[in-house]
Amino acid sequence: MKNKKTQLTILLLIVTIAIIAVLNITLDSYKIKIFTLCGIYIILGLSMNLINGFTGLFSLGHAGFMAVGAYVSALLTMSPELKDSVFYVAPINPFIKMIQLPFPLALIVGGLVAAGVAFLIGAPVLRLNDDYLAIATLGFSEIIRVVITNTQTLTNGSLGLKGITRYTNAWWAWGIAILTIFFMIWLIHGMYGKAFKAIREDEIAAEAMGISLFKHKMMSFVIGAFFAGVGGGLLGHLIGAIDPNMFRFILTFNILLIVVLGGIGSITGTIISATAVTILMEVLRFIESPINLGFINIPGIPGMRMVVFSLMLMGVILFYPKGLMGRAEFNWDYFLKKKFLRNRKKSA
Repeated sequence: MKNKKTQLTILLLIVTIAIIAVLNITLDSYKIKIFTLCGIYIILGLSMNLINGFTGLFSLGHAGFMAVGAYVSALLTMSPELKDSVFYVAPINPFIKMIQLPFPLALIVGGLVAAGVAFLIGAPVLRLNDDYLAIATLGFSEIIRVVITNTQTLTNGSLGLKGITRYTNAWWAWGIAILTIFFMIWLIHGMYGKAFKAIREDEIAAEAMGISLFKHKMMSFVIGAFFAGVGGGLLGHLIGAIDPNMFRFILTFNILLIVVLGGIGSITGTIISATAVTILMEVLRFIESPINLGFINIPGIPGMRMVVFSLMLMGVILFYPKGLMGRAEFNWDYFLKKKFLRNRKKSA
């Protein structure tokens, strides 16, 4: 049975790679960008689900970690000449100016710096619970954004960074998304994943069983921040420009929306909801344009897309209070069991 599952997983991976290759060839540049965004939001959704869903920490600091990852990776991939042209108000720090790394290495460094910031933040705030933790992490996220805005020689301040090479494509986004999915499955099904879930269900009982609450909370927080930093780096290199206003609380809210909609504590749900939300947000753009129905002309109303999207979400939450998947996961056992039962009926 285990070998069969492994074979099916490898087959699914091959099919997924084939689909990415076909879509990368057949779709136009606009649709490819949306497809790439789906992969990035899967990474971001899974990173937040690890903290909020599997460990039960109500963290709202994701936008700050994304900002750190985006700025660090962008600065590391920009050439010294480009940095000189971008930092025209105040000269860039000479040490940062001379550093230039390949895109993959810059992404990893961006993620590690975001994880380091999470470690420094987590030391004081992870001793808090529930709403207090949410307020503290939200506050630190805003502090990060304000620091980025006011460190002119390091981040170019409110002007942001322009002319970033657009290294991110469908292969990079979905390749890292697939690696993130497999890492999360391995982590959650392992010893640490069981500890995370125990903390989520009952902290007192988990501590009584010998689980170090602070250690495992910190581990979850730092790992989630690392992937948030990588996702921020991918997003910056997809758009080609970043500024502090990109990383406001609304960005954290959008990722939290994906987690809640898919199911808090479900990897499968996050993948489905990240893809669905990203595509729907673009599909519904036509609602904001003037519509002629023949007998009536409906003027374009800015923001109507979000109203319709919110109504759709309300409908989903009413019928699926725990999200689309709840805490359920995609499992080969269901399909293998169905096949086994069909074979038994045929043989009978």
